[in-house]
Amino acid sequence: MTQDIRAADVLARRLYEAGCRHAFGMPGGEVLTLVDALEDAGITFHLAKHENAAGFMGEGVHHADGAPVILVATLGPGALNGVNVVANAHQDRVPMMVLTGCVDASEEQTYTHQVLDHRAVFAPITKATFRLDADAADVIADKAVAIATEPRNGPVHIDVPISVADAPTRDRNFRRAPAAPTQPDNDTLAQARSWLAQAERPFAIIGLDAVAEGAGPALRAFLEAHQIPFVTSYKAKGILPEDHPLCLGGAGLSPLADSHLLPLAAQSDLILSLGYDPIEMRPGWRNAWDPTHQRVIEIAAEPNTHYMHQASLNIVAPLTPTLEALTEKAETAPTRWPGGELSTAQQALHAAFDPQDDSWGPAGVIAECRATLPAETLATADSGAHRILLSQMWQCNEPRGLIQSSGLCTMGCAVPMAIGRKLAQPDRPVVSFSGDAGFLMVAGDLATAAELDVAPIFVVFADASLALIELKQRQRQLKNRGVDFARHDFAAMGRAFGGNGVTVRNRTELRAALTDALASDRFTVISAEIEPGGYDGRI
Repeated sequence: MTQDIRAADVLARRLYEAGCRHAFGMPGGEVLTLVDALEDAGITFHLAKHENAAGFMGEGVHHADGAPVILVATLGPGALNGVNVVANAHQDRVPMMVLTGCVDASEEQTYTHQVLDHRAVFAPITKATFRLDADAADVIADKAVAIATEPRNGPVHIDVPISVADAPTRDRNFRRAPAAPTQPDNDTLAQARSWLAQAERPFAIIGLDAVAEGAGPALRAFLEAHQIPFVTSYKAKGILPEDHPLCLGGAGLSPLADSHLLPLAAQSDLILSLGYDPIEMRPGWRNAWDPTHQRVIEIAAEPNTHYMHQASLNIVAPLTPTLEALTEKAETAPTRWPGGELSTAQQALHAAFDPQDDSWGPAGVIAECRATLPAETLATADSGAHRILLSQMWQCNEPRGLIQSSGLCTMGCAVPMAIGRKLAQPDRPVVSFSGDAGFLMVAGDLATAAELDVAPIFVVFADASLALIELKQRQRQLKNRGVDFARHDFAAMGRAFGGNGVTVRNRTELRAALTDALASDRFTVISAEIEPGGYDGRI
């Protein structure tokens, strides 16, 4: 047993051991000991301008180093400001430690100012919630890390009373042993091999679980051995390079893309759901295949309780060893999709999202950014019409090359995620894509980018409209209400917060702005002014 230390120190040291090197938030008096303990443990605390943005900065770091996010918020309004990003972590499967300060249990019986039940608030949007106790600080710390990082990842909340953070305790080095992976039995593997050998029109859909497991090499070997075309969810983009001849790109949000992909799923005689978490997908992918008439093999991290689809053969096991077992005895693949449906779909998708047929407008902005920025550029995307188009056009050759909010689909995530990503990977170009409304939600954290001395590129699609909602409004033949707003000088905002700012109105100007931004040691806001309605027929 070690000498007495503070309960906050035990928690901080366990988080450091889990790989955490950065924490983000906005402190109040109730979390000062916690911030002090984090810094003493070797975890740098970064001051953000809003708790919601702080959590997304942490997520940007997580996608670089794999460690849990640390979000620090004081009691009451501080904790509540973080609700959105915590719910996002829950639906986007991000391991996050949500550390909130609170008054002592005896104090809250007679004092009500800013006091509310944090655990009741966070319980529905976290995997677990704890109240730190000095005598059990080491147990709680280990439980919290283990729960947050076991499949599927997610947020865990710890409420830290003021006196408990300072209370002396001991660290008994409790560590929960990881569970042994479950392996499919031989009969199940034999059934899967038989179906693979018989299929003429197999079709695979790959999701976020595959990224979390790092299953890219196993997936590649399996798909190539069996010659199976595949799509990915948006969060799984890049798990295999998207220029792979079997790749059909991203799926799940664009009706235009789905018009070419869903027919393949319907025609397939063997669906393979590989690490596929359907929380990202839209209604068109609900029951996109029929297991009563199609063979469906699902390999997932958790049993199917979502009922978004069903399978004929369910394998709840790690993806990598299961795919390796199905690859090592692979028979010579028969001719797949003999009717040429695969190449027809690939050609149709390329034509639908061809970057060359738009000299300006949202597609032109995306095409120019992809053409000008280096291949190793890391991208973040905010929610909105631009995200749908970007996710189809922005080709990824590595997992997490494009990060976004796909489960909750929250606005205001791209800018802070880009700040965190650039902080963690300063040698990689980082670009964020935001609609103008989403950018306005988080513009204040441009100051954080300046204070952290990071230099992402922030591209804003400036059309003075909630473009996706306005499009839906017109599709329902409703009057234009509540979706338009004034044009603002986003470039001036960039300069006001200590960065560069440029307004562009054509591809030549955008190319020059991107080139200058790559050479700058300060962040750059590029306001790409486009006309409303530019997404019509595009997504």
